[in-house]
Amino acid sequence: QVHLVESGGGLVQPGGSLRLSCAASRSIYSIDNMGWYRQAPGKERELVATITNGRSTNYADSVKGRFTISGDNAKNTVYLQMNSLKPEDTAVYYCNIKGYDSSWSLKNYWGQGTQVTVSS
Repeated sequence: QVHLVESGGGLVQPGGSLRLSCAASRSIYSIDNMGWYRQAPGKERELVATITNGRSTNYADSVKGRFTISGDNAKNTVYLQMNSLKPEDTAVYYCNIKGYDSSWSLKNYWGQGTQVTVSS
């Protein structure tokens, strides 16, 4: 069983920065895509950023130019550097990895979530 372990959340003032990290507890046979999602109170979970093959990235319009996703397929890790944080970035952030097991069955793994609060 693969578990994703997140770290790096916390309380930060507007304009500040945080770096989220996510690591898989076991090696994933073949990673297809890694990403970060977030869910604010009373709202649906939304995509923040994804990275494919360690290079191709995609961002929500609301975070473009402020957040940077990076990842290492070989190490089963993904990061989210968040700069110029705004109160509206406050949410629980979830790590997601889509990949194949040794039977080439596609799996969709989620982390437990880490709270990010942007407030003065």
